[in-house]
Amino acid sequence: MNIKKQILKNNNIIHLVSLVFCFFMSSFFLNAQTLKINIDKKYKFQTIDGFGASDAWRCQYVGAHWPDEKKQRIAELLFSKELDGDGNPKGIGLSIWRFYIGAGTMEQGGASDIKNDWRRAESFVDYKGNYDWSKQKGQQWFLNEAKKFGVDKFLAFSISAPVHWTKNGKGYNGDNKDGEINLKPEYFDVYSQFMVEVLKHFDSKGLKFAYLSPINEPQWDWEKKTQEGTPATNSNILELTKLLVKDIEESNLETEIVLAEAADLRWLYSSYGKPERGNQIDYFFDAENNVRALNNVKGNISGHSYFTTWPVDSLITIRQKLNKQLSTHNIDYWQSEFCILEKTDDIGSGHKRDLGMDTALYVARVIHADLTLANASSWQWWTALTNANFKDGLIYLDTGDEEDLFNLDKMKSDGVFHDSKLLWALGNYARFVRPNMTRVKIGLQDDDSLIDDDYNGIMFSAYTSQKESELVIVGINYGNEPITLDFKDYNIVSKYVTSKDKDLEFERVVDKKITLEARSVNTLIGNF
Repeated sequence: MNIKKQILKNNNIIHLVSLVFCFFMSSFFLNAQTLKINIDKKYKFQTIDGFGASDAWRCQYVGAHWPDEKKQRIAELLFSKELDGDGNPKGIGLSIWRFYIGAGTMEQGGASDIKNDWRRAESFVDYKGNYDWSKQKGQQWFLNEAKKFGVDKFLAFSISAPVHWTKNGKGYNGDNKDGEINLKPEYFDVYSQFMVEVLKHFDSKGLKFAYLSPINEPQWDWEKKTQEGTPATNSNILELTKLLVKDIEESNLETEIVLAEAADLRWLYSSYGKPERGNQIDYFFDAENNVRALNNVKGNISGHSYFTTWPVDSLITIRQKLNKQLSTHNIDYWQSEFCILEKTDDIGSGHKRDLGMDTALYVARVIHADLTLANASSWQWWTALTNANFKDGLIYLDTGDEEDLFNLDKMKSDGVFHDSKLLWALGNYARFVRPNMTRVKIGLQDDDSLIDDDYNGIMFSAYTSQKESELVIVGINYGNEPITLDFKDYNIVSKYVTSKDKDLEFERVVDKKITLEARSVNTLIGNF
């Protein structure tokens, strides 16, 4: 090869290298510009009431019969706000604990028609009106542990009247399709007094219930013989609420009634095929029925995110419609129950438990959407413990015997428990986004839009303390590649990471550029 051709070849190589270098440098600066975080605390949204879960069903056996060491560690995972010697959280620090007021199907036994006795529940009152406060022993154990760990608020909820007052003498509704509550008309007042007696008893023991939820998912007919439950029309709920207001006032309690635990968010803002049980925002907050005028009613509305999370465009649009209706009445919203029920492309259906990151990330995205699109001031998981091969728990129970893993009889007295990535991902919110914090605006540069419109990449929400000095940011990286972000205008000192290999793991931040690893949920702590 002559010298002239060699020089030309070298020049071409240099030119090519230069082009590649310029491309990567321009991409670098573009990404650095795009990924610079901007927080504006002047734009305030909802004030947080708390993050919670319920004791429904499974806690009754674990709390009553499991070895102390195991159930105490389970309680620590759920309630603790302490850190270990390496700065890692020992638990997720739930700030709301939901206590289930049973309807007495456990005492009925087989006559309850509910075959799975893990899904039956005891009642504090018998058919003669006598109270036995030793009932629900296992649930009471967890309630007391929650108090010891400093859980902020307790919520008592009922999903059926005691069986001796129901129309069919059962804890489920059966074949009645009129949507009316499964409660004999002459026992409305008695049912109200019963729930208030429960509140009074625990109040006398120093366990004050901040909230009472008297009706749960009234849109379902509850015809199946699988658990306690009753439908209720909006007028049924209003009638019962007015009785509860009277009984709570006469008992000098401070408990607030929360309504109405809609089974699907669409029933909050539309009839959705059940006009007597839908449009609950309009019904309870219009000029005629306005429950905010009643004492001891919190004056917010609660609903469940079931069947509204897939596909992703439904996750977004349903919450946008909900927020529009909430804004019309200027009321707060709670997402008060969720687990995986619907079939999705991302994680399949609720069947088969998943202790890993796929379900954790999916739920983190739901939490993000509820908080940022519907402005939920509280977010609550369904049941804290599960013994089923299903995606409905934070902590999973089994026998430890691979050949007989889900033997329910064996698990009544002992078993093995497993934390899940879902538990820790919820902890990215619950442990650090505390009651009375306020959500503030976060975005990229001066962009007013969502960081990730399709919810498959980066999602952020930000919160400040009442003094507006503390800053908490929860960042989800749903994607398969790590992302580096520029926080140069903010003093971020700590990061807590939930990922494939980390459980809310503490990392000290020493650089203004922070990387969110692929498929992770991250909490960043700092100040302005």
